[in-house]
Amino acid sequence: MTDLPNLSPASFRTPDPEALFPATRSTHAPRVLLLYGSLRERSFSRLSAEEAARILNALGAETRFFDPRDLPMADATADDHPKVAELRELVTWSEAMVWSSPERHGAMTGVMKNQIDWIPLSLGGVRPTQGKTLAVMQVCGGSQSFNTVNQMRILGRWMRLLTIPNQSSVAKAWNEFDDAGRMKPSPYYDRVVDVMEELVRFTLLTRDIKDHLVDRYSERVESHEALSRRVNQTSAV
Repeated sequence: MTDLPNLSPASFRTPDPEALFPATRSTHAPRVLLLYGSLRERSFSRLSAEEAARILNALGAETRFFDPRDLPMADATADDHPKVAELRELVTWSEAMVWSSPERHGAMTGVMKNQIDWIPLSLGGVRPTQGKTLAVMQVCGGSQSFNTVNQMRILGRWMRLLTIPNQSSVAKAWNEFDDAGRMKPSPYYDRVVDVMEELVRFTLLTRDIKDHLVDRYSERVESHEALSRRVNQTSAV
């Protein structure tokens, strides 16, 4: 590696095909957590998430929801608040997530962002979101927009989630659900099916190798340097 003088040989690794294609794979149902971004009684982001959950169940996934009611604002209380603990336990349980938010003032709602803000990058030495898959969805009161899904993609990347390529944006959501809260047949519904199919596929492909996929050279360098300092330090006598 004489032509790469800035590279740390001890921390540099070439891709390992065997690690990417493990001999044994998990056989349990993919575990998907769904979050929605509205507290309204007739919340179209919740109805969209519920429709997505039905599709996910039909695809063989296990689904759970978090109810954002009574979740305090981020940092307004201690981490041991019951609703905070519930959310973090669900995130830890999950292998994939669906984020479904309305678009308000051209952005995701505070309800949606508050849930995401309570999810830490690190929890007890474990990164609860790293390498897990994410699907993003939004509902619009008017014409179709992609501001909210684009914002959630940025957050997903920041939290080291593997955000799938497909996404859902439902225009005039008030016209896309019947009185029972079920989504009507439409191209919007078909897109939700597309997104859930893709989420399950990506989850099955990556859940057993997620740690390998997001293993980072820069962090290996930092860990190796810290270990070297600790091992080589002179002990006081």
